[in-house]
This record gives sequence, structure tokens and C-alpha cells, in this order.
Amino acid sequence: MPRTTCYTSTFNSPCGPLVCVVDEAGVVLRVEFAKGRRPSEIRNELARAGVRLVEDPGRTRVVRDQLQDYFSGRRRRFGLELAPQGTAFQRSVWRALQDIPFGETRTYADIARAIGRPRASRAVGRATGANPIPIVIPCHRVVGSDGSLVGFGGGLDVKAALLAHEGQRRSYGLPLPV
Repeated sequence: MPRTTCYTSTFNSPCGPLVCVVDEAGVVLRVEFAKGRRPSEIRNELARAGVRLVEDPGRTRVVRDQLQDYFSGRRRRFGLELAPQGTAFQRSVWRALQDIPFGETRTYADIARAIGRPRASRAVGRATGANPIPIVIPCHRVVGSDGSLVGFGGGLDVKAALLAHEGQRRSYGLPLPV
């Protein structure tokens, strides 16, 4: 993250605590699952990366509000400015993930074809796993070639619940409590 000062806050969601990080202009840099971790650990990791973090829930309010709208069923697409930090390949994958409609899934191979790299399914999987803004960049909508749930930073139980929340017909798990 090349930006000097960033703003952070932690808020509770149906997925557990989420840590949001935005830059001085309110551009979203990260959304982190704090499940199994203390939010302070996540903030310390970012600080070690050279970012001066300031706790400021007001600066992250729009992120929190849009995520809460998503969890309550009032939002299917996010209207946030994003600046995920990654390689050109990773950013191309993350852009393709944003094209997956609410309530639908794609395989890693589908994403590889969508970015013009049909033989790069495994690299797509690695890039998907490195997504710094989950839920907003919907990596939870990517499934294995057989439709199975594979890999998710928030845990497969959360991935299943997010897909169920979006109306997936498969029995992935229980819907998120709202």
C-alpha cells in the first residue's frame, strides 16, 4: 500500500468482525475477516507494511453501510471506489470477479477464460485467494470445477452462508443471520 495515512475501523457483521481500511480519499484498500484473530493483529500487520493507520469509523462509514445493506438484502452490487494492491494479473482477476452477478457462481476456469488466460486456472485460484477486499470483490462466488466449495479467507462456512444469502439453490449451508 503506497499511501501514507489510512483510516480503519472494525465493525460486527453476520460473518464476524470485519476490519476496513480506506485511504485519505475514502478509497477502499482492504476488508479483512477478523474471525479467529484480534482486529488489532490485522491493524498491526498493516502498520508494519509502512502504513500509518488512524482509527476513524467516520471515514469507513460508507463501506460499513454498504456491507450492512448487502447483509440485510438491500444491496446486490457495491458502489465503492476500490484500490486493491496486487500484481497486474491479480488485479485482472479481481476485476473479473466483480463481473460475477449476485446469486451466481463461476469456476476458476471460467475466470481464467474471462481474462483471456484459459490455462491459468491455478494462478486464478491463487489470485482469488489473495483478494484484499472480500465480499465487495466477490471471491466467495468462485467454486471448484465440480461446483464444490473451495478456499475462502473467511472460512468455508462463511462462503457457504454468503452463497446461501445470495439465493444459491445448492445446499451450501445456513443463511447468514441478519
